[in-house]
Amino acid sequence: MIQEGGLVVAGVSGGADSVCLLHLLCRLSKELPYRLAVVHVDHGVRPESAEDGAYVERLCHEMEVPFYLRKVDMSGYAKEHGLSSEEAGRKLRYDAFAEILCKERRGAESCKIAVAHNANDRAETMLFHMFRGSGVKGLSSIRPVRDEVIRPLLCLKRAEIEEYLEKQELKYCQDSTNESDLYTRNKIRRHILPYAEEEICSGAVTHMGELADILTETEDYLEKQTEKLYRQYVEEILGDRQVLGNDRQLSLHIRASELRKEDSVMCKRVFLMCMERLTPYRKDITGQHIADLMGLTMKEGSKELSLPYGIKAYKEYGRLILYRNVDKDTDSGKDCVWSGQEYMVEPPAEIVVPHEGVYTFTLLENTGIFPGKEQNIPENRYTKWFDYDKITTTLFLRTRRQGDYLAIDAALHTKSVKQYMINEKIPKMRRDSMYILADGAHVMWIPGYRISQRYKVDENTTRILQVQLRGGCHGGTN
Repeated sequence: MIQEGGLVVAGVSGGADSVCLLHLLCRLSKELPYRLAVVHVDHGVRPESAEDGAYVERLCHEMEVPFYLRKVDMSGYAKEHGLSSEEAGRKLRYDAFAEILCKERRGAESCKIAVAHNANDRAETMLFHMFRGSGVKGLSSIRPVRDEVIRPLLCLKRAEIEEYLEKQELKYCQDSTNESDLYTRNKIRRHILPYAEEEICSGAVTHMGELADILTETEDYLEKQTEKLYRQYVEEILGDRQVLGNDRQLSLHIRASELRKEDSVMCKRVFLMCMERLTPYRKDITGQHIADLMGLTMKEGSKELSLPYGIKAYKEYGRLILYRNVDKDTDSGKDCVWSGQEYMVEPPAEIVVPHEGVYTFTLLENTGIFPGKEQNIPENRYTKWFDYDKITTTLFLRTRRQGDYLAIDAALHTKSVKQYMINEKIPKMRRDSMYILADGAHVMWIPGYRISQRYKVDENTTRILQVQLRGGCHGGTN
């Protein structure tokens, strides 16, 4: 979870779990040196919330840990975006954690967000998903590690945490909303789990955690097999005018008649993966929608099916075609799959691109570190160096445009970005969503691929622009 010399940003509400997390992380940092920072998010819901923030700030002062307070309007955000209070609160919290992670990074290679979920939370989440009809992924519940998020207390029951705090003589805040049955999770926490522990099995929470571990391993294996079948049977198309008549629509072409020869479990999983590729949301996609897709593959003639988030499905000559228009708002609300937002770059700078990662721009003087025409720079797919003085316009991080090009050799012969992406076999659906670094129409870098020869560092370079990309959809970059 944590590496020596890394950074950990902990979310601390002031409740028992998060105070325990903070104390343990401080103790651990003495044995395994790393930087620790704390974020407290005030959701603006409870009258006493300001007191909670003040208490966490005092704790951090005593423990000599940097403290950040972020105030948000959870209720207003939930109403504006059509979310439940729980969903809105979670979104705002993790946005705050990510913000401070970027602020405190300062070159740390390993950066983590620590949250205080415990074994009881894991069991509650498992039951919550089960009651709603979840599959294996939902029943896997909360994972100890997911991307940059870590949960060091997931192996501890709530009673063990409270016992630890008592022994350490640590006080904590009481959240009055936890005593209310207003939220579904509170009902599970206050009534169902205690009954299970007292009347059915005294080790229910522990046993559910063990089951979650087994299901997590199972889901990881099935996910790999699903990805193999997806690559085998599904073609991703962006802007197929012949089929869809609109060059801004995404479509997935599934060889359904061949896919149906696979086990039905895997067939259903591939259909679910297709739905997830067309929308960032999953909660409104149910087993019935997947069953409808299965049924559509067996029907004769051309039939069309309407699915959540504006997704349409129809059959054509043994193929099943799914598509969703990315330019227009759909019945999912205001969000589209890709917004194509542009980011102006004025180094030094750090820019967070949602789902893409964190870009860090640093200006360096060429003191002979990169001498010679051969540009003696270590090969790194996600850290690149450019001759800053060869840039002619304002730098932008953006998605591709018609007319974009890059120089492909020392003679500065050019190739269109479109043709380059085709040659590199980048899936059509990805091309318009990929962010690139551009100097006008001249593309300096396609992250994960190549830079333009025009901007390479040489013996005449005086200022170097270093660009690093970490996290997001580019796996393994941090």
